[in-house]
Amino acid sequence: MQRVRIGLTGLAFVFVLVLLAAIFTRPSEEAPITPNTIEQQMAAGAAVNSAEAEPKEPLAELGVAPGNDDGNQLANAATGSRTR
Repeated sequence: MQRVRIGLTGLAFVFVLVLLAAIFTRPSEEAPITPNTIEQQMAAGAAVNSAEAEPKEPLAELGVAPGNDDGNQLANAATGSRTR
């Protein structure tokens, strides 16, 4: 029982030490997040998204999976070839 008490006391000491360190360290140099910055970021993201269209086959563009373009399907339908 004494070991448990010493362990919990040490854990509480470390917890309080970390809290004090968090209080007294200087804040980061980053700008704080406010509703205005969130709105600005959303507006900037919407402008970028409207300028760039979503890719049809994102995995094919990365080279991870083979792409099957709609043009290929139309060409196969026109020639009558079928895939199984």
